[in-house]
This record gives sequence, C-alpha cells and structure tokens, in this order.
Amino acid sequence: MNPLEDYFDHLEEFPFKQIFKGIQFAWEPLDSLDFHIDTLFDTAAKQAGPARIMPGLMLALTPTRDGNKMEKGLLATGWVKLESSVFFEEQEIFIGAGTILEPTAIIKGPAVVGAHCEIRQGAYMRGNVVVGDHCTIGHATEIKNSILMNHSEAGHFNYIGDSILGSYVNLGAGTKLANVEFRGIDEKVKIEFNPIVVDTEKGDLNTQRGKLGAILGDYVEMGCNSVSCPGAFIGKDSWVYPNTTVPKGVYPPKSLIGPQDRKPKIQTR
Repeated sequence: MNPLEDYFDHLEEFPFKQIFKGIQFAWEPLDSLDFHIDTLFDTAAKQAGPARIMPGLMLALTPTRDGNKMEKGLLATGWVKLESSVFFEEQEIFIGAGTILEPTAIIKGPAVVGAHCEIRQGAYMRGNVVVGDHCTIGHATEIKNSILMNHSEAGHFNYIGDSILGSYVNLGAGTKLANVEFRGIDEKVKIEFNPIVVDTEKGDLNTQRGKLGAILGDYVEMGCNSVSCPGAFIGKDSWVYPNTTVPKGVYPPKSLIGPQDRKPKIQTR
C-alpha cells in the first residue's frame, strides 16, 4: 500500500536521499524532518563551514507570536547569487552554490536548500524545509515542513504545507496543497488536530498526522488554481487540470484528474 515506486524514480539523484531510507510509507520523512535536517547540517558544516553575513543578506531575529522564544531567519535585502555553499549555523540554514536569492525572500531555519535554485521575490520558507537542486520557490509562495526534490518548481502564488514533491514537479500559478482538514469548535479551542485517514482500495490508511498536505510523484503537473485536499497522494506522471479540487485519496501513476466535461459553455449575450 502506498509504495515509493508509485511516486519517485529519481531518489538516487536527490542529494538528500537519506531522508527516505528505511521508510514504509511515502509521507514518513515528514514525521522526523527536523531530525533529518540536523543530520544534514553535520555534513553541511564540513562542506561549507560557518558563513559570514554578506551584502544583500540580513540575519533576522524575531519573537514568536506567544513571545516565548525567538525565531531566527534570513532576509534577502538585495540580489544575491552564491558562488559557493554557505551554512549559517546559528540560523540553521544551508544554501548550495549557484543559488539565487531575490530581494524580500525570507528563509526561516531549519532549512536546507540545494544548488542552483531560485528563491524569488516574496518567497516565504517557514522552516523545516528541504529543497533539492535546480528548484524554484517563487513569488508569494509559502512552504513549511516540506520536501522538494530536484528540478521542481513552485513559481507563483503557491502554498506547500506538510507535503513532498518529487522530481520535475510543476505547480501552476495559484496551486495550493492544503494540509489541515476542517475542525470542530472543540478541536479549535483545544488546538487539536485529528489524524488524517485516507480511504484506499485496501482499507483505511491512518497517517497518524494531524497535518498532511500532498505527496506528488515525479513529473506531476498541477494546473493553475488547482487545490489538493489534505491527504492527496498523486502518483508519478499525473496531470491535474486547472481549477480542479483534488479530494484526499490515492491516485495511481499517469492519472488525469479533472472534471469530466472541460469544455466551456458558449451562450449568446
């Protein structure tokens, strides 16, 4: 049930592939992503060494909403192309060589960004994020507790929460990967999240996660303004048509997901 081969053909090319070692279900790396990132930092420190602040980048220190601790992050104040890998140890941020950061991009640690990526104007990386090589995090795109593999793009007005994107995935403008199901009043007051359960042909699949977005296999295309409900597992080489809402569930590789009649209505004015 939910085998990795239905989603990822390029794991060996992913520079942080150890995250997927020994797992049973495709979403499991999200359960211990903070631990995996700490392990990646051990390697990063040897590769890049501690980084000093440079023109166009500002280290930020901001209080959390409850005021109990401080969040550390990185703000791009100018156009920056990294000629070599950098590791901001205190901020818990590693960025690979050749990556470009545009003004107003924000990265909160812990975060690992691969080589030759584009982090564009207005991008917001909220922590616990791992991004492979040659990826794009674009304008007004927000991402948290998620993994993007190589050559994947979230270029315009996207939300990626508690999700995994395979290689060569493209999110059309306005695509949202929702990660929280509707909650009742009591759950909201107590700040509780019931586990997301996905109905499959072999029975219910309890992810034991209160927050879970989408698992998108390699080469998945999400059309503009498409939305995936929490717990959507979309197999590799699948297409989701624009303006489509994808219910939670397991979709096999090479699926075409959209309304039955995609033709616009033409009427006389």
